[in-house]
Amino acid sequence: MLSTIRQLHTSLSTGETTSRALTEVALARIDAPDGEGGQTFTRVYREQALAAAQASDTLRAAGLARSPLDGLPVSVKDLFDVTGEATLAGSVVLQGADPATQNAVIVQRLIDAGAVIVGKTNMTEFAFSGLGINPHYGTPRSPWDRKTGRIPGGSSSGAGVAVADGMSVVSIGTDTGGSVRIPSAFCGLTGFKPTARRVPSRGALPLSTSLDSIGPLSASVECCAIVDSILSGEPYREPSSPQPGQLRFAVPSSVVLEGADEQVVAAFERAIEALREQGAVVHQLDVPEFEQLAYINRQGGFVCSEAWAWHRKLLEQHADRYDPRVASRIARGKDMSAADYIDLLETRSAWIASLTHRMRQYDALLMPTSPIVAPAIATLKASDDAYFSANGLILRNPTLINFFDGCALSLPCHRDGEAPVGLMIAGPAMHDAHILNIGLATEKMLKAIRQA
Repeated sequence: MLSTIRQLHTSLSTGETTSRALTEVALARIDAPDGEGGQTFTRVYREQALAAAQASDTLRAAGLARSPLDGLPVSVKDLFDVTGEATLAGSVVLQGADPATQNAVIVQRLIDAGAVIVGKTNMTEFAFSGLGINPHYGTPRSPWDRKTGRIPGGSSSGAGVAVADGMSVVSIGTDTGGSVRIPSAFCGLTGFKPTARRVPSRGALPLSTSLDSIGPLSASVECCAIVDSILSGEPYREPSSPQPGQLRFAVPSSVVLEGADEQVVAAFERAIEALREQGAVVHQLDVPEFEQLAYINRQGGFVCSEAWAWHRKLLEQHADRYDPRVASRIARGKDMSAADYIDLLETRSAWIASLTHRMRQYDALLMPTSPIVAPAIATLKASDDAYFSANGLILRNPTLINFFDGCALSLPCHRDGEAPVGLMIAGPAMHDAHILNIGLATEKMLKAIRQA
């Protein structure tokens, strides 16, 4: 059982442990020769982390705690700027790039809150896949079925494994089409994708400026709420759990369960039944907007067009240094015209308005975060067909909410000992506090089936 921010904050406040002790444990797990640290982290800030931990202990001894996160080990995805080093984003193409002259906004906010940054976590090259496979720096294995070697989910692959293996209490990832929620689902964690505009992206290497969002992976809904307040710069408001009988959920009747495997279907149905048994209303809802999205994005959508705009010069010079499976997807964007892009902007606006109206009577949409459990790494590495088929299927449900400009949680809903499965709770833009409140209530309702 992972410790929450609240539990660790209490242990620090009572003197049961120290920030230095927690940081030393996290660093030891990163360094463990039989662990996943070598594939999970691309950089480790050992000396800086220990110095930050000592500073936190000194301040706490003087009665000062900067936030609930003060003194706790935190990792950040390898696309956030850290002063004095090149930001690689899981690539080798940028190894000679100029070093960052200042920290990314969210990195500085974490430091100001007293977080102990232990390192940067591995990721899919340039964040362009939901699988987490990286040919340059290796692929960390999901905590489930390590013998087989399952994907951790991407693109924030190291972020999920770092928390699951106790190498950090919280990881910060980005989510353009599920890259916080997918690794959360595959690693048995809770992940939060906020409304994109709420968390500043300055100092984060972009994938799609229209869709990118920044959020936490951790042990609980409350953990996500605490970290979200720090990342967004908003005052912390502790989530309040509504009574189950007050909640009205909608399960889309099409798309979200297509191609789902037996394990996901069983876990999802148990979760829905648990919510109903405790008084929540759960209805099926026709959502034709979801059926339209594949056609809307037939030319590659915002991701390909905006990635192409950023990468086109690098690809001209260094295409041979890219992961071919990433480069081929970016290259789709070159065929989208300015008129196509403007049409897409207008279509998205109307699509969002239509879906917002359709779900107006419900608190949130429910769906599996991923319709399948984590596939084997070896299978996906060996076959382009297997890679792209799994990537499309795994990204499908989370991508719906990014296009919606919404916010969403992924909560674990599998039984202990089973393959990790995520339950996604999603709502419209700027409903973040409401989704966190609902998530807290849902987390409590799922507790019984998680321990069954």
